[in-house]
Amino acid sequence: MTVLDVRHVKKFFGNRLILDDVSFTIGAGECLGIVGLSGGGKSTLAKIIARLIDCDGGQIFLCGDDITHATGNDFYRNMQMIFQMPEDSFDPRRTLGASIAEPIKNFLGNDNLRGRVKELLTAVGLPGDYAERYPREVSGGECQRAAIARAISVAPKLLICDEATSALDVTTQAQIVTLIKKLCTQKNIACLFITHDLLTLKKIADRVLELRGGKLSEVSNDFITAY
Repeated sequence: MTVLDVRHVKKFFGNRLILDDVSFTIGAGECLGIVGLSGGGKSTLAKIIARLIDCDGGQIFLCGDDITHATGNDFYRNMQMIFQMPEDSFDPRRTLGASIAEPIKNFLGNDNLRGRVKELLTAVGLPGDYAERYPREVSGGECQRAAIARAISVAPKLLICDEATSALDVTTQAQIVTLIKKLCTQKNIACLFITHDLLTLKKIADRVLELRGGKLSEVSNDFITAY
């Protein structure tokens, strides 16, 4: 089943064409990697898909629904993001547990919130009592695990990872990549994994596309293997 269908997306910043006729699909349980140089439009593409900014042409379909110009938050039930700097994505005044519980309350209700949060923390390799900790009280890797727990809390169909490991040390990067791959496979979640590091994509992506000059092109398996 196709979860994400991006069709002929264009984006200009002033007179500069950032994304030029970008098209791709991602199926349930599939991880699509997008690689490219910094400043090449990868994060812009992620923000367009997540409806944080508008595109200047094309269409985006999520689970068959056209979300190109969608407003409100209803479609976030099916799409969640994991960002580069996990500590910046959490409210420093709230515990990790309170932040993880927020999307559950918004989309699934208030039943057994404490139990659900502990189950999610366990699923990402953290003790249940981390629900009582604040973002400043955990490491970067632990904070990213908590961000993953929050992202999967509403059983999304699509997970967008925008440089989700680039701020972590090499050992922690490998652990987070393995965790994301495992969860997406187990829960049949489509994953869009955006990075500048082809070696990371080699470990997680089923297919890899390169964004260069605003256009996407397939990266061959032979090239990835040799990298």
